Amino acid sequence: MRETPRVSDDPANASKPVRPTWVMGHKNPDTDAICSALAYADLLRQTRLPDAVAACCGPPNTRTEWVLQKAGLPRPPLISDIHLRAVDICRREVATARATDPVIEAYRKMAAKHYRSLPVIDETGVLNGMLALQDLLTLLIPAGDMDDPGEYARQVTASTEKIAQILEAEIVTQGEAASVEQVFLMMVAGSSEPVMQDRIGKMPKDQLLIITGDRVGVQLHAVEAGVRCLVITSGYRPSEAIVHAASLKGTTILVTQWDTASTTQLIRGARSIQSAVSTDFISFSPETKIQAVKERLKSNRDQVLFPVCDPETNHLLGVFSRADLVNPERPRLILVDHNEFSQAVTGAEEAEIIEVLDHHRLSGNLVTKEPIQFINKTVGSTCTIVGSAFRGHGLEPSRGIAVCISAGIISDTLNLTSPTTTDEDRSVLEWASGIAGVDVDRFKDDFFSAGSVLRGGNFQEAVGSDRKEFEESGYRVSISQVEEIGFDYFWPAREVLQEELRRLMREHQLDLACLMITDITLNDSLLLIEAPPEVREKIGYPRKDSHLFVLKGVVSRKKQLFPFIGSLLAENPKSGGA
Repeated sequence: MRETPRVSDDPANASKPVRPTWVMGHKNPDTDAICSALAYADLLRQTRLPDAVAACCGPPNTRTEWVLQKAGLPRPPLISDIHLRAVDICRREVATARATDPVIEAYRKMAAKHYRSLPVIDETGVLNGMLALQDLLTLLIPAGDMDDPGEYARQVTASTEKIAQILEAEIVTQGEAASVEQVFLMMVAGSSEPVMQDRIGKMPKDQLLIITGDRVGVQLHAVEAGVRCLVITSGYRPSEAIVHAASLKGTTILVTQWDTASTTQLIRGARSIQSAVSTDFISFSPETKIQAVKERLKSNRDQVLFPVCDPETNHLLGVFSRADLVNPERPRLILVDHNEFSQAVTGAEEAEIIEVLDHHRLSGNLVTKEPIQFINKTVGSTCTIVGSAFRGHGLEPSRGIAVCISAGIISDTLNLTSPTTTDEDRSVLEWASGIAGVDVDRFKDDFFSAGSVLRGGNFQEAVGSDRKEFEESGYRVSISQVEEIGFDYFWPAREVLQEELRRLMREHQLDLACLMITDITLNDSLLLIEAPPEVREKIGYPRKDSHLFVLKGVVSRKKQLFPFIGSLLAENPKSGGA
């Protein structure tokens, strides 16, 4: 007797899709965030992480799009949320059945894969239902709850075509309607010929299925009586006379190599699974978040395997079990140009943060379960750190990646004029621009001219495209920055931009919102601010009015404006703040 494989909930032999390691910048990404992600992912693929893929959690701004066009690189995929979803834990290569499949075939699939449930699909891959092991067994082993248990146990619903398939039998003669399922009454020729003759005579011939070995007398009487099907076991061949009689009577004769006991059991498995397929089951859309999956399953303890289907077509995409929810594989994430969850892609707290590459202050609540590589350098651009890493590995980036590195440095250091600029920034920019074959001064002029959001009139983008949120002394603070060639386009938009800051405060529940408009030709800025009066009154810079200030020589949000705003808030901390 063959050993039955262990049956479990987990479809162990079905594979899950391989997920990449995402390399991502912050929300509202600027050029440095996107370019450093592209460049670092490229370096990682060449060195130690072949599955590294750059992505962005917000659309690139106009200037970044211009850079990507110059670099000849596609926009990285936009991923605004990396919360675990049903599609992340489901297994794609999974055994399935058709409603017309015989019981034994479905059972063999379950046993081979250690399933206790099986998705049932049609020929196009649309999910029709679920087949549970306990329901399948009721087809193999009748419950016997009729008045005559013996007669009930003999009943098998199948077609002669399926019976022949299951028994791997030779079809010696074929009756009519071979593919039509019907109720057969199985009878094993285990008694004497007179007894068998008497028993056959009492049964409905169009339902009788006789199983016998080399008992010629029983074979002859069965076909002369016109039984529906005669199954001859152990490979015994019927005589020509019996074959001729069967052809006249319309009796199907099957010859199988299985012995009589095995044949009887296998015939029970020839019936189709259709009547056992349940349409009462739980399925999930691929985008359903894992937390929502868990909540829904709290009230269901019976189903063990859960299909994931296309919400529009109902095509089966994969399955998962409860075991897959216990400790699911988390998305792998590398943060570039930021180091806190508040600026990271939504769902980052559920991800496995494996590395951080940044040039900003340490803040926020970033916590990891294991030690990680954390690189934080006092340079003007994250692209500088990536460029230095290329040089450290002795690798030369492609022209496109070199364009990205150059653009990130030019953008974040305002072409090396920002107070955040270091000698390392200058060295890496000279090296990268040489590989890229770009004239830095001309590139700078074209870059900043390409993306004047004020000139384009998209004032919501002006406030939101390069924006960072902070928490300082109990205040929730947003600082946006746009770089312009002169302030000509600011003045007509002054009031509209002020209203955009108010809207931003309402939508994000902020205490303070700033827009820093920087003139890259004069290295000066204007500060448009929405804040409590007690905060605005402490701003010591020259003011145009109560909400607008002139910041001579201030161009860096990170090194100049934010520390200044932080010191003002520290003098008057909000209740509950630091």
